[in-house]
Amino acid sequence: MQFDESIIRNVVAQVLAEVGNAPPATSGFTGRYGIFDCADEAVRAAREAFEKLSERTIEDRKRIIDHIRRISIDQKVELGTMEMNETKIGRLAHKIEKLELLGRKTPGVEFLRSEVYSGDHGLAVIEHAPFGVIGCITPVTHSLPTITGNAVNMIAGGNTLVVNPHPSGKKVAAEGVRRFNKAIYDDLGIDNLICVVAEPTLESADLIFHHRDVAMICVTGGPAVARAALNSGKKAVVAGPGNPPVVVDETADLDRAARCIIQGGAYDNNLLCISEKEVFVVNSVFDEMMRAMERAGAVRLNGSEIDRLTSVAITEYGDPGKKKQVAAKEFIGQDAAVLARAAGKNISSDVELVFGETDEHNPFVPVEQMMPFIPFVRCHDVDEAIEKARYYEHGFRHTAIIHSNNVRNMTKMGRMMDTTLFVKNGPCASALGVGGEGYISFSIATPTGEGVTTPLTFTRERRCSLIDDLCILGHPAKG
Repeated sequence: MQFDESIIRNVVAQVLAEVGNAPPATSGFTGRYGIFDCADEAVRAAREAFEKLSERTIEDRKRIIDHIRRISIDQKVELGTMEMNETKIGRLAHKIEKLELLGRKTPGVEFLRSEVYSGDHGLAVIEHAPFGVIGCITPVTHSLPTITGNAVNMIAGGNTLVVNPHPSGKKVAAEGVRRFNKAIYDDLGIDNLICVVAEPTLESADLIFHHRDVAMICVTGGPAVARAALNSGKKAVVAGPGNPPVVVDETADLDRAARCIIQGGAYDNNLLCISEKEVFVVNSVFDEMMRAMERAGAVRLNGSEIDRLTSVAITEYGDPGKKKQVAAKEFIGQDAAVLARAAGKNISSDVELVFGETDEHNPFVPVEQMMPFIPFVRCHDVDEAIEKARYYEHGFRHTAIIHSNNVRNMTKMGRMMDTTLFVKNGPCASALGVGGEGYISFSIATPTGEGVTTPLTFTRERRCSLIDDLCILGHPAKG
């Protein structure tokens, strides 16, 4: 039997045309607004969203980010209150303020840049491309603010993200993500740019770490989660622990130093990883520094009160012979008045910080306590103060602070500490552009070295070269 090849070609062409005109198959993820019970589904939805985002313009990314910014700012009171009610740590005013700060000051698409090299042999353009789906672990200390900052940074770079939030902040994480995604979908028709595991577990975190469609990991947490991320076999951006020390030398403006220490150390009840945790003061100004703290509104605890607080606010965990001192969970992020009561002292609920003199061996000095009690340690001179600061920062290379009008002392400490953030004569948050210059992110990658993350942190460098053309200056190279 003979077949007319032209008829066959026409039939095939018609079938292909019909397939091409058919609506694209859908996975059923649209309309979920980023909320998933299954981590695998969350990753697959984020992968589909990435493919769609890859077809959009930089201007579309900006529109997407503008929705995240708007919701974070306009709905800060409702969402901040929701986070406070769920986590029960920190201070409500600061929960609200953090959402506004992340919404306003997190860098977006304006941070992207290209580099061009033009010469005798043509043109090379270096651009920054997305990784794809980024797996994120976020902390209870700043659940939705961390997601907000990460989402702005990562989507600006062209990525999508899957979040395994801390279980104690999972509800506000899911609600914030739902609102972000719905606004984006209603405007641009893309859903699930940010996906969250509604019931996060260690198993869901492990699945995200090792999922084939997750191209990169970004985690904020303690040593265990940092190790897990670094062992995932993927590129990891790790925001690790900190124990930021403060040095006050004999040249410092003591009243200013006191105000700054209270502003930073009391912020959100000391939950920030960059917050002032312990202060080393030279002996010649130590007593006056303590009086300056009281003038600035902090309440001083005496030795017996500090002992009582230490006995209940610092605990131990681990196997016998390997126990570590850590902050007691029931005191983390609680108000200064709660700490004072535990110490046997009644103070006003308006007091933001309690403090007192200890020696360097008090557990509040080496432990990242995350509560608004600051120990002050008397030192012979600035060299001893800087050395103790270096020792008790534990080599995290996170944050260090000095109050001084001696440039050489600032320089000496900066060189010795080698921290990611080094603040002179200001509160800790000034290093993130809050009362100082720069930009903000709550993912500060110290172990892996990226520092305060930006959209460029979450991109791959790609180079495109054109040989011997489009260089319009001078003459082409010969040979």
